[in-house]
Amino acid sequence: MPEHLPSDSTFPRGEGPFLPEAAAIVPARGAAGGAVCVSAQGEIEELTSEQALKRIATEPVMLVHAGFTARRIARGRNFRDPGPQVFDLMELFAFVHPALPCLPTVGGLARALGLDAGESPEDHALMLHRAAAQMLTTLQQPSYPDRPSAARTAYRMAEGGWAWGPGVVAALRDELPEWEERGPRPPAGSMPVSEGEARERLALLAGADAEARPGQVAFTGLAAHAFAPREAAGAPNIVLAEAGTGIGKTIGYIAPASLWAERNKGTVWISTYTKNLQRQLDQELTRLYPDPEEKAEKAVIRKGRENYLCLLNFAETADRAAIGGGAVAVGLVARWAKASRDGDMVGGDFPAWLAARLSGATGRTGLTDRRGECVYTACPYYKKCFIERAIRKARRAEIVVANHALVMRQAALDQAMGPVAQAMPKDTETAGNAEDEEPSGREARSRFVFDEGHHIFDAADSAFSASLSALETAELRRWIRGAEGQRGRRGRGLDERVGDLFGEDNLAEEALQAALSAAAALPGPGWGTRLNEGQPRGAAETFLALVRQQVHARTEDADTPFSLEAETAPPVTGLPEAAAELDDALKRLAAPLQLIADRLRARLDDEVEDLDTSMRIRMDAAARGLDRRARLLLPAWRSMLSSLNATPPDIFVDWFSIERMFGREADVGMHRHWRDPTVPFAGAVLEPAHGVLITSATLRDELPEPEDGEEDAGGGWESAEIRTGASHLALPAERAFMASPFDYENQARIFVVRDVSRNDMNQIASAYRELFRAAGGGALGLFTAIHRLRQVHERIVTPLEEEGLSLYAQHIDALDTGTLVDIFRAERNACLLGTDAVRDGVDVPGDSLRMIVFDRVPWPRPDILHKARREQFGKARYDDMITRLRLKQAFGRLIRRASDRGVFIALDSRLPTRLTTGFPPGVTVHRVGLAEAIAETRRFLGTEAPPLAPAKSCP
Repeated sequence: MPEHLPSDSTFPRGEGPFLPEAAAIVPARGAAGGAVCVSAQGEIEELTSEQALKRIATEPVMLVHAGFTARRIARGRNFRDPGPQVFDLMELFAFVHPALPCLPTVGGLARALGLDAGESPEDHALMLHRAAAQMLTTLQQPSYPDRPSAARTAYRMAEGGWAWGPGVVAALRDELPEWEERGPRPPAGSMPVSEGEARERLALLAGADAEARPGQVAFTGLAAHAFAPREAAGAPNIVLAEAGTGIGKTIGYIAPASLWAERNKGTVWISTYTKNLQRQLDQELTRLYPDPEEKAEKAVIRKGRENYLCLLNFAETADRAAIGGGAVAVGLVARWAKASRDGDMVGGDFPAWLAARLSGATGRTGLTDRRGECVYTACPYYKKCFIERAIRKARRAEIVVANHALVMRQAALDQAMGPVAQAMPKDTETAGNAEDEEPSGREARSRFVFDEGHHIFDAADSAFSASLSALETAELRRWIRGAEGQRGRRGRGLDERVGDLFGEDNLAEEALQAALSAAAALPGPGWGTRLNEGQPRGAAETFLALVRQQVHARTEDADTPFSLEAETAPPVTGLPEAAAELDDALKRLAAPLQLIADRLRARLDDEVEDLDTSMRIRMDAAARGLDRRARLLLPAWRSMLSSLNATPPDIFVDWFSIERMFGREADVGMHRHWRDPTVPFAGAVLEPAHGVLITSATLRDELPEPEDGEEDAGGGWESAEIRTGASHLALPAERAFMASPFDYENQARIFVVRDVSRNDMNQIASAYRELFRAAGGGALGLFTAIHRLRQVHERIVTPLEEEGLSLYAQHIDALDTGTLVDIFRAERNACLLGTDAVRDGVDVPGDSLRMIVFDRVPWPRPDILHKARREQFGKARYDDMITRLRLKQAFGRLIRRASDRGVFIALDSRLPTRLTTGFPPGVTVHRVGLAEAIAETRRFLGTEAPPLAPAKSCP
């Protein structure tokens, strides 16, 4: 490390911790707003909002999460970005304690460091100085791990302008552990797990002091049936279990799953829909594997490649940062990478607040492998790769926690690429699929648990769909031809990735040149401008320009800022011909791609004795990536195009769309979805499996009292089987329902407000404001549209903050949903606004969540796809089912423990009585005016009316 560090008059040198000469600033409370400032000498000063924001922008100050704090001080006003002299304690924490969790708030920092934050803003500001001193002292300890590397990193960060001082490191080559290859794992056994054994394992995991949970015990016994040996191929043991909130189903299925995996030396894949549940499962698995080393070996969190830090991308980003700025953020990523458990940047141990610092051309997505250009063994960081390590760990783990998207995508690829995989030389089957996750072979994925099973339909809808859009086709061109002169993009083309694998094969080289030439028919750089100006270039852009024309011509309101769509028939003049021309261009592209894959595979076979392992892995990965595009992607696109000149298959729904972001066109294209996406899900995932448990608190749709002489004789299970794919299997599923143990009649109240106009945002905002005040915080506001959330937030943030009720909001605060929920959970009187991601899979037990307010009935969006499915699945009853289950899922967030009390409020008088069967039995739905809802909320929750003048009306 250089002897002389950059000088900084605000950061004095000397003995002890080098505390900066900077005042600590925290938001003030009360109607006046503003901030409290405590100088380095301990002098306390009260600042107005304008004074505080100016100081943050121009003077050395110490605070927690600069942008977040500035927004809270501004309370809806415009504010300048924090200046370069801001000493952000979240940055210091991320440097000193990389990969450790810490909420980006004063309270979160205090808890992470074991400090007492106090109660008042003055106490909070004083605590910031103590926190800084503690962390800087930690760095001075001789025992601080990896000191030389930390010093180099800090120095680079100081060169990049980091207020806290020295350094950033740009390379991780010699400092990350390497993984090692291991032999293939033998096939798993088929020994069953009895109900009694599963219950014994449950008792062991729950502990001797655990409260008695009869429902959990029953659930565990039923779950064991999914781990019985199957009797015939294509006839898996399927268990559908609806377990109400509070049953404890997570540990309930971990018990038989872990016992089966241990006994049979196999792997159970537990799949979730939300990252929140993945995190919860990770915590629960600590009960099973209390030893961290054992847990790291036997339990693995698996996600798609796009979630993990790519070390090659990071190294190149670090090089650019050393020249053009961004060294501070890159340095913090470097510190995190060396301490991270698995390199997961999305929902793992990566500091969520740091993602906002990775702005511009880099961004978090620029550090992950989202573009399918991995060079595998040709990468200098291959043996240290987080992705490759996770893949290999998953092959030998007992429990793999994945997500629905990954499981379905991989199963679909296994099914489609089966014949190709079977033809591959045996010693290359262990190589990861190009741009994919796992090697072919279903033996490693024979037992599944699908938690949040009510989302299987939506996850399958996404996994088994196809889009022939500008973004998708332009990405294929970039994958083949590279960045084509675009600055700031790595963009290795196909020639750079596979050109050195051909040896003396002239036929492969000719095919490569043909592919590069054929890819010119796809959208190139600047396609967006050319489409908007009506000057398309090439077959794909010509087709897309006509698609765009048809959408604008057929839509009812083309001036809306939202996305547009139109049916594919009848096509505008010239569209069928353009589709035929593009189809021919795609045909010319598919042939050379497939030939290159075949030639690589032939070389693997012909030179089996001469090729080293590294070369074989690269060739195998390249062939798989080429196969995926030539055998799956391009044929799917061609099939869509051919349907424009014929009748499309009834099993699909096709449409055109223009996707908009913030009112601007971002993409245009053609889409194809299955009418029933559980058909391919059942074929690719369920049928090949040996046993599957599908569970959720909201699997069934319980219909109201007999309607039109028709009763729900099946108890709602018909809808559960339709939405999970179980109805497509030869062997019927076992069904079971375990009711929630909670006393909803006494723990909850439900109000439907009948005198608030659902379309008057001033009335909606006023209702939210007064209801949140009545609850004293601890309130979750749910919205059916982002623009409605933004309008309400703008109107209520200032009056709530003036009363000391912190308001956080998805799509507004620069934090991911998981972190916002963590902050909301940690602050008893906070309020949170959100949409679907907050409604599903969020666990906030206790007093932190005591009110849920829905802005309006969450009917499904009446788009073209929904219109087609509505016709197939029961018309109005299908709409009701979706809406009823959404209400049921939202209400399930409210009561999580036997001691919880909560109020659920719908601000939509049009909520039909038939939908209220989604709520637990025994809870009366009261249809009242807003004033009565407020009064009853205060009475039920025991909150007192604030001794203030009537609240200001919303502007």
